[in-house]
Amino acid sequence: MKKILLLATGGTIASVEGNGGLVPELSVEELLHYLPESNNNSLKIDGKILMNIDSTNLQPEHWVKIANAVYTHYQDYEGFVITHGTDTLAYTSSALSYMLQGLGKPVVLTGSQVPISFKKTDAKKNVADALQFACEDIGGVFIVFDGRVILGTRAVKMRTKSYDAFESINHPYVAYVNKKEVKYHWKPASVTKALSLNTNLCTDVFLMKLYPGTKPEIFDCLKDLYKGIIIESFGNGGLPFEGRNLLSKIQELTEKGIAVVITTQCLEEGEDLFLYEVGRKVAQNQVILSGDMNTEAIVAKLMWALGQTDSLDKVKKIIETPSAGDLTRKAEAFV
Repeated sequence: MKKILLLATGGTIASVEGNGGLVPELSVEELLHYLPESNNNSLKIDGKILMNIDSTNLQPEHWVKIANAVYTHYQDYEGFVITHGTDTLAYTSSALSYMLQGLGKPVVLTGSQVPISFKKTDAKKNVADALQFACEDIGGVFIVFDGRVILGTRAVKMRTKSYDAFESINHPYVAYVNKKEVKYHWKPASVTKALSLNTNLCTDVFLMKLYPGTKPEIFDCLKDLYKGIIIESFGNGGLPFEGRNLLSKIQELTEKGIAVVITTQCLEEGEDLFLYEVGRKVAQNQVILSGDMNTEAIVAKLMWALGQTDSLDKVKKIIETPSAGDLTRKAEAFV
């Protein structure tokens, strides 16, 4: 008999109609009540509620609580399912991927676009699929949604209402789950090290989306508030140096020891600062390259990296080195 621990955190899946709109209220026992799998003789499901909040309200401190729960119960279960709101689910899956390294068992996050208590809901299928995948002989953090299995560091929420809310960006789907059959398209390498827990985070991270007309002076407001700044630039990742010149401000930030990560607003294929002049001028500073990582993973990884060290060189090395499948290749290879 497989033993699976279901960790509930709230989200749409656990929501009911409240006076101000949908609000998470269902207990873990009520969630399990809706699942026929809870009566499966070959599967023992234990439930534990960690929090019951809309994932919009979920903070990095909650990531730590979830990671600690998995680590604490790791020896007692074959797999873990975490029910979670969809809005920040990809941030949580990325954060868990860095905080829990050496996983030899599946940690599966899922949720729904429609509450599980509603007649037309995707929740029952998603949780059933997640439970199925949590029984697999595989290690790592994954998102299971609409029958698709996505690596935890590669998921992006693309749709606000459709059942196929998530896509795997710059990485193949891990597998598909269909009628209790798991068909793999990609499988991670076997785990060779013991599980380790490291939940040290520095949340002083700012995410900026660049647009034509961005004022350089904005960085003067940020430099004393944050230790890391992620810039979603255009195309391959360049910054404007004519008109409103941002380059001198980037130099000021890096000289101050602030970690500046350059990524792209384009979802697919990643940045390449060394292709155009506008990128090469940026790369002359000690900026951090993000390769083909998605923004959700960059945010979580930068918080985790800054939680490990104050050295800009070491933070740069951590971010630019592939971890948990977040990066196709070392960022230096984009040169």
